[in-house]
This record gives sequence, C-alpha cells and structure tokens, in this order.
Amino acid sequence: MRGKDKDTVRSSPLVPAAVGAEIARHDWASVTCGCGRSAGHLEDTLWHAAEGHPAAFHALEGHVFARSRLCPPAPAACAVLMAVWVAGPPRLATREALLRTLLALLTTLDDGSADDAGLYGRCAAQVRAGLPQLTGGDLAGRPGSASAAYADGIRDIIGLCA
Repeated sequence: MRGKDKDTVRSSPLVPAAVGAEIARHDWASVTCGCGRSAGHLEDTLWHAAEGHPAAFHALEGHVFARSRLCPPAPAACAVLMAVWVAGPPRLATREALLRTLLALLTTLDDGSADDAGLYGRCAAQVRAGLPQLTGGDLAGRPGSASAAYADGIRDIIGLCA
C-alpha cells in the first residue's frame, strides 16, 4: 500500500500482504465518505484496523456506516475487513471489534432494489463469501463469548438474506 506521499510503500509486519493489497486496490479518494469528505482518510483507519487496533474499527462509524444506513465506502471497507479476517483471525480484542463492525454493517437498512444490490447487498455478498471462515471451528470464539455472539448474529442475518 502506498503511504501518504504516494512514493513510499506502506508496510507493517502486523499486516499481511493480501490485506495491504486490498486496502491499496480501492480508489478511496474518489469516494465520498460518510463524514462528507473524500474517503481517502479511511486508508489510515483501515490500516490501523488491519494492524489490530480495536479503536480503529469503532472509528469507522460515521464514515462507513451511520446509524441505520451505509455510506459509499462501505463495500470497499467491508472487503478490507473480510481480508483481515481471512488472513488469520486476529487476537481477541481485535476479533471482537472486527465482528462487531461487520454486524453493524449488516444491521443497516437495505438500500438495494430488485435490479441493483446497492451498498448493503455488496457488503452482504462479501460477508456471505467469507462466512465459512467467520463461523468455522473455534475462530469466532468460545460459545457464550462476545465474539461467538457477533458471529452468530452475522450468520443469522446472512441466512435471512439468502
């Protein structure tokens, strides 16, 4: 991923190459963020989330989703979140924040139509594709844990969307 000066490549031993590539793949600057500015500033937030900082996931609120609606950068941010998970479920605090954020994305209003998946449908499709990794084995946490509850909620919503 390119750094702020676009001449340096951003890297971290905490971020798998596939996640960095997913962040870099999107043209964040061309998308309007939920805060009204360019979504270019989300690159740093998503990079911090990929490094495992739980607060970065919470910082997506108001930018990627706001209350009951998704914002234009939601599908791209969802792709990054799923890449973080697929790269290897993170440590507990990060896992809970990531699953909570995915659940927040999926509990917004569906903005699609019969002809267009909309932001919601595009996010749901990405989560559906990664559902086996989200809910398989011990990855989502012990039964009764917050992680397991978030994963169960995600599985239930995706099941309703099918």
